[in-house]
Amino acid sequence: MKQPLVADADRPREGGANRAITEVAVGILLQSDGSFLLTSRPEGKVYAGYWEFPGGKLETGETVAHALRRELHEELGIHLDVSDVQAWKTEVVDYPHALVRLNFCKVSRWQGELQMREGQSCTWAQLPVQSAPVLPGAIPVLHWLAEERGYAGPIQAPAH
Repeated sequence: MKQPLVADADRPREGGANRAITEVAVGILLQSDGSFLLTSRPEGKVYAGYWEFPGGKLETGETVAHALRRELHEELGIHLDVSDVQAWKTEVVDYPHALVRLNFCKVSRWQGELQMREGQSCTWAQLPVQSAPVLPGAIPVLHWLAEERGYAGPIQAPAH
């Protein structure tokens, strides 16, 4: 297994070196113009205010696609068919509060209007991403999207 992306290397890890990996389903919602959905982490959560791709932890017995369908309904109020969830890439991220395996999936079809059910904000973004700060676990996705699209510019707009 490749080394996990280490987020906030200067902060102490909770739970020691042998902590279990938390499986997370993450949706890369794509529109026909190539824009992708970013949501802000709500107040009260770790990394509140950081921008990320929506999703959440798998529950016992859930597949990634089923977890993503449930999470996107809970967080965003949209409905999707698991057959519309396209497994894409995975990345292990070592956050101070958790060791997570992010299972990134592309989603280009869903039903319903976006509702920010957790008080978060959302934006349809393009490269370079204007929203900041971006959650460390989302940075690889921006690189992958740039690579797929032949985009050679910066993945994030310069900080003001």
